[in-house]
This record gives sequence, structure tokens and C-alpha cells, in this order.
Amino acid sequence: MTEPELIPPKNRPRRHTLIEDIQGLLSGTTMAATALVILTHLGLITGQTAGLALLLSYVTDTSFSFMFFLVNLPFYWLGYQRIGSRFVIKTLIAVVLVSAFSVWFPPLMQFKNLDPVFGIIIFGLLTGGGLLAIFRHGASLGGIGILAIYIQEKVGIRAGFVQLGFDALIFLAAFFILDLKAVFLSMLGALIVNLVITFNHRKDWYVAT
Repeated sequence: MTEPELIPPKNRPRRHTLIEDIQGLLSGTTMAATALVILTHLGLITGQTAGLALLLSYVTDTSFSFMFFLVNLPFYWLGYQRIGSRFVIKTLIAVVLVSAFSVWFPPLMQFKNLDPVFGIIIFGLLTGGGLLAIFRHGASLGGIGILAIYIQEKVGIRAGFVQLGFDALIFLAAFFILDLKAVFLSMLGALIVNLVITFNHRKDWYVAT
């Protein structure tokens, strides 16, 4: 009778401690929320479910926070069924933190002169870095992040490529709502975000859970 291969304790992935998870999620959500403040100051949009929620809020005159929660509901169920309750709980915490920070941060930051191209580049780098921190502590920022991680784990397609495909659909719809310059700048930001994730988020490079 064959037995499962045992991984020596010293080679097993180490689980993050509670303190490590707290600092990781706080760091990631702070970066993501700061990036969102920059984005909204420039009057641009983003990809993933946040972008979908923004577009829906524009056309329905409904708050972004409500739409963001609503569009993520089906993906939370997917995360619970396919990835686990631990992942979904952490994701819910991350989404709540970003939502709260995006309300609290604007009074603390003022942009007297922010070049749109520079601003969208900083947005992309901050968001990409924030998502990496969140991913590496077993969470995401909702919908497409859950789906992207699931596909990467099961099929092997990089999470960044999955998100890039979804973003393409979001920006196609944005052409009917925003002016061309705003759409193209927003696309640049999404491209930077996904490139940061694509080049840095690999399971074999980071094995802590």
C-alpha cells in the first residue's frame, strides 16, 4: 500500500501568523485605497469588479459602495465553494477596509497639481503592490480576484492574464460612457496593475499561506 508523500517539516509552507496577516492586509488595502483616491481625483475608472461597480454606479446613479458589494456576491460564493471559508473571510475584510479607507483618506490628501499620466502610473503601481500583499495573505479584493486565483490554481493561467481579459470587457463598455482620453488613461492604469501582478504573483515563488 502506497502512502502519501510526506513533506519534511522544514520544507513545508509556513502559515502566516495572525499578526502577519493583519499587517499584510492593512498594508495592501492602504495602498489600494490610496490608489483609488488618486483614480477618482483624476475622474478615471479601473478594471475588475471595482471598474464594473463604477460603471454601474454612473449609469444607475447608485453609490459605488453598494454596487461594489452587490457585484461581488456571486464570486464570494465561488470562493467559499472552491477555495475555502478562510479565503472568503479575509477577502470580505479586505473589501470592507478598502471601502472604509477610500472614504477616510480623501480629506487627508490634496492634489494641487497631479499630471494625469503620472497619476495613473502611480495608481497602477500602488494597486499592483497592494493586490500582491493581499494575495500573499490569502485574500483578494473581491470578484475577479477570486476567479483569477482559482483559475491560476486549477488551470495554470496567470491571474494577471485572467484579470486583463475581464478588464478588456470593462473598458469596451466604458467607451460608451466616458470620453476617449479618460478611457485610454484608465486602460493604461489597468495594464500596469496587471503587469505588476503577472510578473510577481507566482505560487512557486511565494509558498507561505
